[in-house]
Amino acid sequence: MTDRILIIDFGSQVTQLIARRLRELNVYCEIHPFQKVTDAFLTDYAPKAIILSGGPASVIDDGSPRPPYSIFEKGIPVLGICYGQQVMMHMLGGKVERGHKTAEFGRAYVSPAVHDLPLLDGWFSEGREQVWMSHGDHVSAIAPGFEVYGTSPNAPFAITADVERNFFAVQFHPEVHHTPNGRKLYENFIDMAGCKRDWTMGAYREEAIAKIREQVGDKKVICGLSGGVDSSVAAVLIHEAIGDQLTCVFVDHGLLRLGEAQEVVTMFRDHYNMQLIHADEQELFLGALEGLSDPEEKRKTIGRLFIDVFQKHANDIDGAEFLAQGTLYPDVIESVSFSGGPSVTIKSHHNVGGLPEKMGLKLVEPLRELFKDEVRRLGEELGLPKHFIGRHPFPGPGLAIRCPGEITREKLDILRQADAVYIDQIRKHGLYDDIWQAFVAILPVRTVGVMGDGRTYDYACALRAVTSVDGMTADYYPFSHEFLGETATRIINEVRGINRVTYDITSKPPGTIEWE
Repeated sequence: MTDRILIIDFGSQVTQLIARRLRELNVYCEIHPFQKVTDAFLTDYAPKAIILSGGPASVIDDGSPRPPYSIFEKGIPVLGICYGQQVMMHMLGGKVERGHKTAEFGRAYVSPAVHDLPLLDGWFSEGREQVWMSHGDHVSAIAPGFEVYGTSPNAPFAITADVERNFFAVQFHPEVHHTPNGRKLYENFIDMAGCKRDWTMGAYREEAIAKIREQVGDKKVICGLSGGVDSSVAAVLIHEAIGDQLTCVFVDHGLLRLGEAQEVVTMFRDHYNMQLIHADEQELFLGALEGLSDPEEKRKTIGRLFIDVFQKHANDIDGAEFLAQGTLYPDVIESVSFSGGPSVTIKSHHNVGGLPEKMGLKLVEPLRELFKDEVRRLGEELGLPKHFIGRHPFPGPGLAIRCPGEITREKLDILRQADAVYIDQIRKHGLYDDIWQAFVAILPVRTVGVMGDGRTYDYACALRAVTSVDGMTADYYPFSHEFLGETATRIINEVRGINRVTYDITSKPPGTIEWE
């Protein structure tokens, strides 16, 4: 079995980054909320080491989160981060206090203490280390057996450790970008835990295929294929495991980009030789959307029709007992309430949300342990074309939310042509992989223009391009004026129906990436 580290989550906004850092170092780990980590869970999970995350609570308050005390009796390394340090000190006999003067938020500098510590190999080469602090409470007395290995102006116990028991605690966040040498700290912790760095996509692929075969047996699986990266990788992985027992249903709602439906159908039906139902339902969707301008109405209409169409075609597949979804690890983590509320595995934003209960199907989710970048690496491992798995995210409602106001076939045709020119420009200039997402929105206004000696009265469009890590926050991409001018000229010359081009420079927040 692959060595693995357990991350106990106390509600920090950056807990996912801990997992990202460990997996980047080829060590498998999982995040579990503190309330699910019981003695029985620990025995079953058998981690090589444990990390206690940060969190918004105060250990001083009644009912504040705690891990089971048995984590300190397993004889394995434990690392506490921020709230994790404080809860460790509190449970092992130290003291935590409130204090406005000792609070630290943002960049700080930690200086080394007298003693060396293997956890800090590679640190303090320049005398001190920049770290990222975010704490109100502070440790005022360390637990018996601990010593101080690093201090900051407002955190005299910024780094503490009980070397004999392999317990380590830091007040700062080594997982964030603003702790530049944080990766090295995690690397040292992994080595001290004796973890083999064997978390690779090749190993995951073999393990996932074995699990799918064991779960499905000789039964049939249906997969809602959107053409996006997640569902595509899931489909190819499952097909590799069970072959013709898988049938994909691709719902073409008429809101896709130029040539996209044909690309998806050709790739999966011809290249991968999959059983694929191409549900061409453009007339149904566009007819239902006619006259609608409210963005929520449009979204709900598309979602409702998608489920109806998917169910109609899925019912034609005899013996299907499983539904495949491209659920990712962030979806799983976000579905668990920190306050202990019910877990919701299938979220409303999933295209096939609600179908398993309705149709009596069991779920197959082979990507539920992966982050987005890991899904792309798995796609490469499975041989999907690089240009396909590297595509920018595309929303489930498609071009409907890039067409503010009423949707018409004319506007959709114009939008597809303009978007194709824009993306072609980005690729020609070698910028595609530098951008998280780029698209054109057609605006619900017409403007006067002059082309040749004639007057035009056509649509205006907005170009959008953003940089982001995870889509939660984003900033506009700083194109040169030369690029924007060249692109605007091409769109106006090549796309009949647009005579004005603008560039959206709104960040997220306050805006969103998509227009609706």
